[in-house]
Amino acid sequence: MLQRKPDSGLGNIRSSPGDPSRNIDWILLVVQMLLTIAGCFVVFSATRTEPNIDPYTYVTRQVIFAIAAVVLMFIVMSIDYEWLKERSRLLFTLTVGALLALLVLAQAGVGGGVITDIAFSVGPINLQPAEFAKFAVLLVLAGYIADEGLSEISYPRFVGALMIVGIPAVLVIAQPDLGTASVIISSVMGVLLVAGAKLRYILIVSALSLFTLLTALASGLVNSYQLLRFRVLFDQDNPELGDAALQVRNAIRAVGTGGVFGKGWLQGDLTNGGDIPVAWADFPFAAVGEQFGLIGCGVLLFMFAVALFRVWRIAHLSRDLLGTYICAGVFTMMLWQLFQNVGMTLGILPVTGLPMPFISYGGSGLFTYFAMMGLVQSVHMRRMR
Repeated sequence: MLQRKPDSGLGNIRSSPGDPSRNIDWILLVVQMLLTIAGCFVVFSATRTEPNIDPYTYVTRQVIFAIAAVVLMFIVMSIDYEWLKERSRLLFTLTVGALLALLVLAQAGVGGGVITDIAFSVGPINLQPAEFAKFAVLLVLAGYIADEGLSEISYPRFVGALMIVGIPAVLVIAQPDLGTASVIISSVMGVLLVAGAKLRYILIVSALSLFTLLTALASGLVNSYQLLRFRVLFDQDNPELGDAALQVRNAIRAVGTGGVFGKGWLQGDLTNGGDIPVAWADFPFAAVGEQFGLIGCGVLLFMFAVALFRVWRIAHLSRDLLGTYICAGVFTMMLWQLFQNVGMTLGILPVTGLPMPFISYGGSGLFTYFAMMGLVQSVHMRRMR
């Protein structure tokens, strides 16, 4: 009787329980995929009526971005996060170099349309170094703090952490991109809190962040359009604020007129009528609210809550402090970005242009969050080693 050697890998009951391939967090993976699929539907609904463009252009690109992002995630998952941490300084240096090059070249006005204030344009793709900085800063910061191996972060290590995050944060603010800078800072706050930073350390971070913002405002780094967005927060009905206020008012109307059950798929007048500029990137929550109502918004937020819970759970299950800090940073980053995007849609926070994770249109944002989820999965897959 022929004996067949058992297969190795996923599904092999005779492989070790500690085999990474047997320890994927399938709940997190499925929720992440559902959010991404929902994002493709939102992008199509918000872009299909755009003038002078094929209705499937944006959603086709988003699907391609999603497929590439999934491949990237599985590559990151397959690598031990300790190995990635050892190479995080190189990644951090390359990211800072890209941010600096973008700033210098954009200010010099070179590039012939290939270089903008926030991105390198490669055909239909805009590569945003600020998005990739989220991944690089988190990885190098988590590794830097974990190397100390203490239950409470020391003051010298805290100062070093500020230097790590300060350089890319200032370069991102100088673009100017206050929204992405706030996300990077939020991840640092999450890591520091879990690392046992004292209250006065957290207050120092908050004070420095506020000082940096005020300095950017005083020096003129923040352009007039972004200042206008802050004014809209406190005076939405002022006709002098023009389209900036109209964008927020229509987003609030879209969510409000959706009611409990929504107007139906592709039936949102404001979403499909172009009354909310760049809704597919900045205001996807308005599209969900108008078409699927309170129930649709609730389901979407519930899926995010499940994803956040799974990330928090993996932080507790991690085999070491490095994995815990990585998960803490991803958790706070995703929570803050979600809160900021929903808040600006409802008019309770200033419009910063922050996309909704997995939902908003854009390749750089998808690549970054799929890569970070790959890190989280890598922590979970190797928790038993």
